[in-house]
Amino acid sequence: MARATTENFHQMVVEIETNTPGVYSKICGLTSRGVNRTSNMSTSEVPDCDDESLPAAVERAVQSQEVTISGTGVWASQSHGTMIDWWYSGATKNIRIGHLNAAVGETEYETGPAYLVNLNNSAERGAKVTAEIDIQFDGLPTRTAKA
Repeated sequence: MARATTENFHQMVVEIETNTPGVYSKICGLTSRGVNRTSNMSTSEVPDCDDESLPAAVERAVQSQEVTISGTGVWASQSHGTMIDWWYSGATKNIRIGHLNAAVGETEYETGPAYLVNLNNSAERGAKVTAEIDIQFDGLPTRTAKA
């Protein structure tokens, strides 16, 4: 029996392009992150031509696709300025999702422009300030294989 090769927390990263094009920096402080890839579906009811009394079949097609990222964790001063500036700009920034344990030839990075849709902070006495983020790619990211 062969065991699955897995990826650890530190091997799935979310990075933002710095002021130097092509150079990326991790969003610091996240202790949980999720990547959601969604196919938005279109459905059509297709009748039976020989016997229209039969129930129609529902056929589906992918209408559009989207990739979003969510994350929670502590509010880290290392990413404070970048995140606040990004949200207030209302603009896209180039980001990438890294799958650092990908096999050679498989997708290692998903890269593209994205919006910081939600940036939430919460504070409780005696605890660290927390953060919650929601990032949405503007279109589908470009996939880059591991060399």
